[in-house]
Amino acid sequence: MTRFLRLFPFAGFLFLVAGKAMAVCPICTIAVGVGLGISERLGIDDSVAGLWIGGLTVSMAMWNIDWFNRKNIHFFLRDFLTVLGYFILVVLPLPYFFSDIIGNPGHVLWGVDKLMLGIVVGSIAFYLGADWYRRIKAKRGRAHFPFEKVTMPVLPLILLSVFFYFVTL
Repeated sequence: MTRFLRLFPFAGFLFLVAGKAMAVCPICTIAVGVGLGISERLGIDDSVAGLWIGGLTVSMAMWNIDWFNRKNIHFFLRDFLTVLGYFILVVLPLPYFFSDIIGNPGHVLWGVDKLMLGIVVGSIAFYLGADWYRRIKAKRGRAHFPFEKVTMPVLPLILLSVFFYFVTL
């Protein structure tokens, strides 16, 4: 945290001026963050942690795009630039904070850095799960069960976490 504050001294100020945030799915964002914290504490492989980092990144980007929609903010390539911005903010600092992991030949799966592989796969899985829920709800008009909006995007991350856990044993 101190490295972060040295790099971005204005970050403390942001906590003072931050307003109420309304997410596409705030519970999804919290669930992904908790999953990442649990995996790191348990010493689970970097590919599994990357899944949750990717899911969290997509969740935050979707959250931001939803906020733009509610505020009626539109600009050229808005959604693409928002997603790209979040990935730049998440991925670019990783080699600085995790230099012993990123680029280490011992942290490779299928010829790709484990953390980066997990981020890409987790991002795609979370997005597809959220899109799956959106299409089902549009077709039916309502959710099938309570917290379906949370379950649909997070379930692919859970299933992929189990898969990557056994692949990397």
